[in-house]
Amino acid sequence: MIGANISEIKDRIAAAALSAGRNAEGIILVAASKTQDAQTVARAISAGITVCGENRVQELVEKSALGAYAGARLHFIGHLQRNKVKQVVGACDLIESVDSISLLEAINAQAEKLGIVQDVLLEINIGGEDSKGGLSPEELPNTLKIASEMERVRVRGLMAIPPIAAEEGANRGYFARMYKLFVDNSAKKYDNVSMDFLSMGMSGDFEDAIAEGASIVRVGSAIFGERTYPRK
Repeated sequence: MIGANISEIKDRIAAAALSAGRNAEGIILVAASKTQDAQTVARAISAGITVCGENRVQELVEKSALGAYAGARLHFIGHLQRNKVKQVVGACDLIESVDSISLLEAINAQAEKLGIVQDVLLEINIGGEDSKGGLSPEELPNTLKIASEMERVRVRGLMAIPPIAAEEGANRGYFARMYKLFVDNSAKKYDNVSMDFLSMGMSGDFEDAIAEGASIVRVGSAIFGERTYPRK
């Protein structure tokens, strides 16, 4: 089932890209593997997934120890607490969810200890929701300036999770605003900043996100099926 789901999603990505006049090869599919066990993640990689995304530090650590991500790149896509930075920096190719200057500073400090440069995306709270983290669009220029002065962090672009859509297509406006923000800030030249990636769109709306310029889409349930959460 996972293999068939992945094939279908890739076909949908290709169709959405074609409709938007874009090349599907420029769009990265991230398999959001929250709650999936190591064996399931490995099956997805065998079926053609090249990038996995984890939301939870504990899961990332546990699955990494089991070799779950062998053959794929790894992104961290969930909320990252500063006290868990040391478990993620250096373990992930890209941290997509950097939502504050203080988190940037913590990542930079840990990367300095490891002697590496950590690639990150800056998360934007594009819907202005109190319940979600992320920088406001107005905070982005100053955050990019501060990031440009950090030697061990490299900003590679932006990420957003828009509000839950009540109906199909309702998030197109948020995606369009993110793309404009991405383009406007791509035109500014900062050290250690290369606006390569715009990560937005999930299982229910990734085609709309592609239509509005997404270069990374994070898909979980459409690959693995609806999540089941263990009882506490």
